[in-house]
Amino acid sequence: MEVDGRRIRLSRRGFLKSTAFLGGLAAASGLPGFDAWGGKRGGRRHLAANAYPFDRPEGVIYTCCLQCHTACTIKAKVLDGVMVKVDGNPYSPMNMNPHLPYTMKPQDAVVFDGRLCSKGQAGVQTLYDPYRIRKVLKRKPGSRRGENKWVTIDFDKAVDEIVNGGDLFGEGKVPGLKDLFAVRDPAVMKELKADAAAVARGDMTAADFRKKHRARLDLLIDPEHPDLGPVNNQFVFLAGRIEHGRKEFSQRWLKNAFGSVNWYEHTTVCEQSHHIAYNEMTSRYKGGKWHPVLKEYREDYGGGKHHMKPDVPNCEFVIFFGTSPFEANFGPTNWTSYITNAQAKRNFRFAVVDSRLSKTAAKANYWVPVRPGGDAPLALGMLRWIIENGRYNEAYLRAANRAAAAANGDTTWTNATHLVRLSGDGKRGVKLLRGDECKLCGEHSFMVSVGGRLRPFDPYAEKGEPLVGDLFAEGEVNGVRYKTAFALLRDLVMERSLEQWAEAAGVPVKQVVALAREFTSHGRRAVADLYRGPVQHTNGYYNGQAILTLNLMVGNGDWKGGLMVGGGHWHEDGSKKGQPFPVKKGLHPGKVGSFGVTLSREKWHYEDTTLFRRHGYPARRTWYPYTGNVYQEVIPSAADGYPYPIKALFLHKGTPAFSVPGANATIETLRDPKKIPLVFADDIVIGETSMYADYIFPDTAIWERWGLPHLTPAVPTRGSKVRQPAVAPLVETCTVFGVEQPISMEALMLAIAERLGLPGYGRDGFGPGLDFRTREDFYLKMVANIAYGDKGGKDKVPPAGTGEMEIFRKARRHLAGTVFDEKRWKAAVGGGEDLWRRVVYVLNRGGRFEGAEKAYEGARMHHRFASQFNLFVEHVALGRHSMTGENFSGLPIFEPVRDAAGRVVTTGDDYPFQLFTYKLILGGQSRTISNYWTMVSEQERNYVQMNRSDGRRLGLRDGDLVRLEGPSNSRGRIPLLDSEFKEVVGVVRLEEGIRPGTVVASWSYGHWAYGSRDVTVDGALVKGDPRRGAGLCPNAVMMVDPAVRNMCLSDPIGGSCSFYDSWVRVVKV
Repeated sequence: MEVDGRRIRLSRRGFLKSTAFLGGLAAASGLPGFDAWGGKRGGRRHLAANAYPFDRPEGVIYTCCLQCHTACTIKAKVLDGVMVKVDGNPYSPMNMNPHLPYTMKPQDAVVFDGRLCSKGQAGVQTLYDPYRIRKVLKRKPGSRRGENKWVTIDFDKAVDEIVNGGDLFGEGKVPGLKDLFAVRDPAVMKELKADAAAVARGDMTAADFRKKHRARLDLLIDPEHPDLGPVNNQFVFLAGRIEHGRKEFSQRWLKNAFGSVNWYEHTTVCEQSHHIAYNEMTSRYKGGKWHPVLKEYREDYGGGKHHMKPDVPNCEFVIFFGTSPFEANFGPTNWTSYITNAQAKRNFRFAVVDSRLSKTAAKANYWVPVRPGGDAPLALGMLRWIIENGRYNEAYLRAANRAAAAANGDTTWTNATHLVRLSGDGKRGVKLLRGDECKLCGEHSFMVSVGGRLRPFDPYAEKGEPLVGDLFAEGEVNGVRYKTAFALLRDLVMERSLEQWAEAAGVPVKQVVALAREFTSHGRRAVADLYRGPVQHTNGYYNGQAILTLNLMVGNGDWKGGLMVGGGHWHEDGSKKGQPFPVKKGLHPGKVGSFGVTLSREKWHYEDTTLFRRHGYPARRTWYPYTGNVYQEVIPSAADGYPYPIKALFLHKGTPAFSVPGANATIETLRDPKKIPLVFADDIVIGETSMYADYIFPDTAIWERWGLPHLTPAVPTRGSKVRQPAVAPLVETCTVFGVEQPISMEALMLAIAERLGLPGYGRDGFGPGLDFRTREDFYLKMVANIAYGDKGGKDKVPPAGTGEMEIFRKARRHLAGTVFDEKRWKAAVGGGEDLWRRVVYVLNRGGRFEGAEKAYEGARMHHRFASQFNLFVEHVALGRHSMTGENFSGLPIFEPVRDAAGRVVTTGDDYPFQLFTYKLILGGQSRTISNYWTMVSEQERNYVQMNRSDGRRLGLRDGDLVRLEGPSNSRGRIPLLDSEFKEVVGVVRLEEGIRPGTVVASWSYGHWAYGSRDVTVDGALVKGDPRRGAGLCPNAVMMVDPAVRNMCLSDPIGGSCSFYDSWVRVVKV
């Protein structure tokens, strides 16, 4: 097979002889379009001179990328059923600035190509990766997990085995999902949930609960602790980068139909503490409690914003903390042009705080090479200088409520002047002072000092007196001591001298001062931005809070050139009034529901459980009340059986064995069927974690499936992206609910639903006349909600005309009926012609996009946060560390690295180098290792990068081989099997652009699966490609938490994995 002059060998004798893989199918000339593109000798496709088949709308389908998490909108160019080229979608602001008018006809828009990064364009190779699996694989009975001995198995038989269990591998009985689907009656689930909560509160005794439910005790994990929930919770779904659309599909299936609370995705591996810092600093108080977005909240109250970005096209100065927009973040496709255009056209200035001279830092006005984790002391040093020198926006900070903000011309305000109750020793802010404590008003009124007089108030009130508070008020009322939040922040930053903050950050004092001075010299058009670097630490949440506090000093929220929430999206979940398909809150007859403590203990306060009532402090493992998707905790918690063991694990397109720091213990757990009796996965390849599964189901690739990923807040206008099939899935088909369809995550879930009789699936699954038998039955309803709009039908898109309908059909003429069936697609949205045509209008443009003119209103953003920023975060301050019992801080304190027990972590002189990682522009998580055109050809391996002075001291030269070793992995290796290891060995590259005392390796290399090693399928050897195993995976030598001993260090508030708190030694091989 030859594409663009590059040959991929597909030999039956040695390479991919099994048709379980895409390469084997191609070798057998079974690949759609393969004959025309070179599958047979002399069969290569020729085009006429100057012919270009992609200037006609029927030759393209607009969809979404996922080569990185930005999920850019893309234009797939299809010829003879083969995706031969990928470009950007010109209708979308992610790919063109300004983007095309949404009303432009597809036949006119097709001549425009939007920009797209090289990684996105290389998606063609991810799609046609010869190591993609097409058939269901089962671990060969008699082999051990991880030996990579597989047999192909019929889809229906595999589903039956997973559902029914039995002696499937000659190792004894394996429980099936039918054994875990214990509570099936919604009324029973509801009653057990209510009574379990009563036991946890102390309103009912455990004995009374057991007596009342004596006939149902076998339905519970532990009748002594009913708040752990039903046996259903022992089935866990663990996903990687799953996006909206698939999120909702899988949550409906697991949480609402099967009845398990244990649904997880990957975000704590990426940057979760950054989201939690934003979330808590923007959460809203209503009805007696705070409402951050990741917690349970009611829509009419609103919640926090978990992500905000600078309006770079209009900023004058930005500090990028621990992120490189030219290589990663959200994302190079749009931000690179924003930044370079702003630099060239209006002298935009920026700083990059990074231990490595990144591509972005190389173009910056300031490169600030802090020590890893030095971001918070840098920010706190800047805050000290800003406060000492009166460089903050006093008018903005003194506005105590919405009315005062409006009087200033602002739409946002802070709680800087709100009074905070102090601890007995007066050193710590405990909580925000309330009116009832001052005997002035009710318990939900906050307090402010105005000209020395205490005033109760509601800061969110739409109408009322503008209250301009005293910034530094302090005093005592009714025996309660208080200070303003801003006074507490002043005290915090004054605890250390500027020199001490600079030393902790690892930079000169003059650099701290220079940044602080410039940051406060641009009015509202300066922004402090952050992403992964500052927050993947044990103190990551506080680091993020410190950086975000800088923005409050200049009051940049909602201003053009300031901090923005982005344009947001139309609600595909049907949660807006009048939308045709309320898939979030309705359309689920017989919904079982779920309850109980999550396996990761996320979103639960330990003190609210029966485990605390019995055992008190310390808990056995960390509880995470402020965060979610604590990816790294799932498998280690299952191994410990805390708070309970699990029986079945469903892995979806994620690889914790590869991506989580210090995951050797995770591999050992997965290898042991006694720890987790049933493990099954769905993915496009045999990955580093799915190689330890009992079954692997093939999944559809990015360009073959559906999804509704959201726009990032880096885009100021509203938009809803739609991922839709651009080509036929290169997997086998199956028949579920009587409909033939591609094997995929969705088909697997539907098949299990069919076997178990899960409510809300099959005929009338969404209600009378609305079947749920295919993936389109779900996703097209979401597209219909986007088409209908958020304003009760007042902002519908137009219906597609006759010409557009014909374009729509012709563009999908290469899709088999198992994928595209217009009659079935139309029925999925109710069968009405009008709504169907509006859906087609959206699909023909790859989503729905607001016009570029909607970005701004005068000097402000059009889409606004328009609420309060919390300088003092009461919600966090009221919480306690589950292992120490100590309260967290409401302010951004600077902490040393700590383990789960709250103890300071030290490593000694044996490990002198601090390790950190970064991501190349060409590298994603795993899938880009198959991109031979870009990632492999441009840089065949990653390197162990060090400062030249450190290398000389160790006697190292460029090209030397070295091994990384850490205190938790002193031999520097990954235990694949009992006697098989992968060494953490790499090639040295010495350079000046690395902070001395640190070692860095880029991410994406060092695979031990994903086509890099030999596997056996049906007795046939499938050779691996050693290029895919080149380089090293540095995660394996990162530190394991000494308090729990089977998981990496983590942030107890934000939940993030610690990637940057590990120290290593470098040993020449």
